[in-house]
Amino acid sequence: MAELKKIIIDTDPGVDDAMAIFLALQSPEVEVIGLTTIYGNVYTTLATRNALHLLEIAGRTDIPVAEGSHLTITKGTKLRIADFVHGTDGLGNQNFPPPKGKAIEQSAVDFLIQQTSLYPGKVTVVALGPLTNIALAIQADPAFIKNVGQIVLLGGAFSVNGNVNPAAEANIFGDPDAADIVFTSGADILAIGINITHQVILTDADRDKLAESSGKFAQYLCKILDVYFSYHHDAYSTKGVYLHDPTTILAAVDPSLITYVEGVVRVQTVGITRGLTLFYNKQKRFGEVTEWSDKPTVKVAVTVDAPAVVKLVMDRLMNS
Repeated sequence: MAELKKIIIDTDPGVDDAMAIFLALQSPEVEVIGLTTIYGNVYTTLATRNALHLLEIAGRTDIPVAEGSHLTITKGTKLRIADFVHGTDGLGNQNFPPPKGKAIEQSAVDFLIQQTSLYPGKVTVVALGPLTNIALAIQADPAFIKNVGQIVLLGGAFSVNGNVNPAAEANIFGDPDAADIVFTSGADILAIGINITHQVILTDADRDKLAESSGKFAQYLCKILDVYFSYHHDAYSTKGVYLHDPTTILAAVDPSLITYVEGVVRVQTVGITRGLTLFYNKQKRFGEVTEWSDKPTVKVAVTVDAPAVVKLVMDRLMNS
């Protein structure tokens, strides 16, 4: 039997994070060996609480949760928190009771470094929030980029408008300096941008199907989806929600769902386009040395089999 792919989910739960975590736990192809937390949809402290809560709901309190950074990599404290998308508690304003479990003593960065060195080349880190923890791990341990199998990240808006402003996608905008460190680190990176995730939509009709199913995860998600659906309805005039995090998890679970191109990605860290991800397609060799020259390449997703992703999401959550 093939060895299960080990994954660590770096997450800021968030409604679609909840869906992604449940999906990973329902995917027989992978073994979730830990969750690390980061700010984004909510502040880090609440992200940790939500991660512990979701593992309790799933009956998987055996999976450790390691708390991540509360600040950006440049020690910024003014964080962009998307609670208006996910609810002030991050989980659709359901005000669930606090989880019984606690995060482990180890920080997210130490946990990432330790696990990837224990299983060199075997751990995929799926990053669903700003990339601060990953950048800090790269800075703290030069071996991390060799030890980590792959980093599959949700981030960037490649050749499309961002979702924070026209230039920037939320996760990259959350810590552009960290994102640039990760993209230029030389690790094996697959970026799933909103140019991909905006093609993957869970419709109102799909939500009704989830509500009718007896799957425990489907039932739980239907409770928390209201806020998320109404935000999308207002912001995008759409009768459905974008499946950002679930698409990213499934790209790690089954790479055949997407195709990608390879090139250098740099992130703009200042000015009006702060958070912009610019992909250099290498079709032209420039004469002069630039900020793109001699940088390692990364993989950037360019197509997704959206119907297959939605079907997997539905099947796995309804049969939970």
